[in-house]
Amino acid sequence: MKQLFTIPSELYQNRKLIWTLAKNDFKTKYAGSYLGIIWAFIQPVVTVLVYWFVFGVVRQGAPKAVPFVLWLVCGLVPWFFFQDALVQGTNALIEYSYLVKKVVFKISILPLIKVISAVFVHVFFVAFTLVLFCCYGKFPDIYAVQLLYYSICAFALVLSMTYITSAVVVFFRDLTHLITILLQIGVWMTPIMWDFVDMGISENALVARILKLNPMYYIVSGYRNALVDKQWFWEHTGQSVYFWAVTVVMFLFGTRLFKKLKVHFADVL
Repeated sequence: MKQLFTIPSELYQNRKLIWTLAKNDFKTKYAGSYLGIIWAFIQPVVTVLVYWFVFGVVRQGAPKAVPFVLWLVCGLVPWFFFQDALVQGTNALIEYSYLVKKVVFKISILPLIKVISAVFVHVFFVAFTLVLFCCYGKFPDIYAVQLLYYSICAFALVLSMTYITSAVVVFFRDLTHLITILLQIGVWMTPIMWDFVDMGISENALVARILKLNPMYYIVSGYRNALVDKQWFWEHTGQSVYFWAVTVVMFLFGTRLFKKLKVHFADVL
């Protein structure tokens, strides 16, 4: 049982170092380019505009409770974070291979550094979403405080996954390309640009129940519940319990796998 808490303990003990390295990682990611960190925000904004034009102007679905662009942004913002954090976190050990080879360095903090680095961009887009709602006269209310809860959910989910993927990719480099493909599939399997009403699917149908097994369904729906549908997360007890059960199991499995394989990282890298 004590071994299960080895990595969480290391993360807490090195929290100041993690924060410093995460800020440095965010700054150096775009160093050398003319626009610098602005690139971190340009691509997601362009993606939102493209999806809004295609699904909100060219192909209009069922009417929403708010303008389509607001409904769309609620789904894209958590997905952007999940995608960026997973890709960056997966390659953490490869990118920081020079630190992995240092005997005294706690390499267990590297995936977390990458996830926190992605949080900086996510905070901006959450703020951007709130401002966008205000511009449309849809001022956030008490339900909006749940954005913090669902952001924590997204953080916990992607961190648990990166401990698995960052450990495996050291030995199986093709995993990076596989994750890219799975993310391309995942963005369409998650109700970001569509909902069950648009697809003519009952929420109690078998296909809907299968799609709801995707942990990102809980998070994307949560952002919309906080800003659009005005529902509390405890109103969806079953989904909440399922989400945290999956996340905790993945974290325990991921940290155990990471700890078991880390003795071989330096040899392979």
